[in-house]
Amino acid sequence: MNFHARRVTLPAITPLCLHQRVIKVYDENNTSKAVEVPTDVTARDICQLFVLKTHCIDDHSWTLIDHLTQLGIERTIEDHEYVMDVQSGRGMDTDSRLYFRKNYAKYEFFKKPLDFFPDHMVSISTETNDIVDHSELIETFLKSSTCPEIHGHLHVKEQSKKSWKKFYFVLRRSGLYFSTKGTSKEPRHLQFFADFTDSDIYTVLSAKKTHGAPTEFAFCVKATKCSSARDLKLLCADDEQTKTCWITAMRLLKFGMQLYQNFIQPHQKQKASPVRSISENSLVAMDFSGQKTRVIENPSEALSVAVEEGLSWRRKSCHRLSCHGSPSSTQTSVSNLAIHLVQPWFHGKMSRDEAQRLIMQQGPIDGVFLLRDSQSNPKTFVLSLCHMQKIKHFQIVPVEDDGELFYTLDDGHTRFTDLIQLVEFYQLNRGILPCRLKHHCTRISL
Repeated sequence: MNFHARRVTLPAITPLCLHQRVIKVYDENNTSKAVEVPTDVTARDICQLFVLKTHCIDDHSWTLIDHLTQLGIERTIEDHEYVMDVQSGRGMDTDSRLYFRKNYAKYEFFKKPLDFFPDHMVSISTETNDIVDHSELIETFLKSSTCPEIHGHLHVKEQSKKSWKKFYFVLRRSGLYFSTKGTSKEPRHLQFFADFTDSDIYTVLSAKKTHGAPTEFAFCVKATKCSSARDLKLLCADDEQTKTCWITAMRLLKFGMQLYQNFIQPHQKQKASPVRSISENSLVAMDFSGQKTRVIENPSEALSVAVEEGLSWRRKSCHRLSCHGSPSSTQTSVSNLAIHLVQPWFHGKMSRDEAQRLIMQQGPIDGVFLLRDSQSNPKTFVLSLCHMQKIKHFQIVPVEDDGELFYTLDDGHTRFTDLIQLVEFYQLNRGILPCRLKHHCTRISL
């Protein structure tokens, strides 16, 4: 029997097949979208892709979140990190998700470092023991010649036990240590706890319920290949500011100058193609009613002019609508009451706890806000606002005067025809609020 060799030609495999992967990304409503991306895609690349797909504004605060459901933890994937590397380090946790979400606090510490690092938690000195001014705090993290030290008390969960103990911790370039004797920093009393070479810092979700933590301000050090809750090094702070300080310092020590490059990269692109911008401080009130224009210096006069212009603008808008066969003036006044429903900062029937959770997710910095329906009073609304890393809630009350309906935050002293006018005013003026409205919480649909 004779065998004849036959040559078989296999179809060529293109590089595209080898270097493309499909990933699934979720929005806040837990709906998802699958996209095919290169294997060397970064978190920033993914965010820019979804900014284009969803037609939302790219304000450089969009973030990719690594959410590990089975472990009950999540973290912001840094802009420069390769998404496939992050996914390969998830271990056996199959119920893991990537979320596309706002994070206004991502690089805020570069702008306001003293808000993130309270004096009592920071010691800064150079190798020659010359004290460094706290205004140069961030530089000490970015330079290898200086050594910032973060210190303070943290609760730590004992391995294989349900109990938590409180220790004095010290964060240095070489790693995280805790003191076996009070607040002593002597080398013989400092015991190594963790470093960040092959580990990442995650926020712990529902820490009290899941781990019996003393507060909800918990975070953990997770080894890259760790897939079990038993292997997490769980820590818990007493308040949000303390937790934020530790996590921010750990990010800076792990990624260093790369974080600063991530921060300035979008601004460098803007300089390459400059867009005209107006500083809030350069805005002035002007009066154009006379033969000559003048600057309105009296704040109360400027306020009344602004409100009157807003009313005039809306009256003209209503007239234009009615002229084009749209609803009559009475119908338009009713529709004005509901015009806020399509605004990205309005979140409808959202509970107080949900509002707080959303604001904390999208960045606990001054000025992050949302508006929602009041649950206790169906006729009113609530402004939820972050200030000093705490969420405050202000009731927006409707008042009627001469048959017209207005909205107010200050018992009728300042009135607005609708919620849009109210938001626009407090974006420029603090008024009775602790700070101006700066960043609105938003949910987009993928």
